[in-house]
Amino acid sequence: MASEIPQLRTPGVIATELGASLSRVLYVLQKHSQDIKPIGRAGVLRLYDCRAVAMVRHELNAIDARRCRKGVADVS
Repeated sequence: MASEIPQLRTPGVIATELGASLSRVLYVLQKHSQDIKPIGRAGVLRLYDCRAVAMVRHELNAIDARRCRKGVADVS
């Protein structure tokens, strides 16, 4: 029975995946540090799961909606 290995992503990979700038992703991660927590660490890198990526996408879209901008694409 093989257990599934989670896909963990760094903030830079999340930014690339969402097509957003790293500074925006880091802002969301810092602002919502109580809700979006890293699953693990590799040295100084914080690693996030797909749930965190979805939460970052949602927050970026909410920011864009408040500013009347086009949102981050859903890349599911």
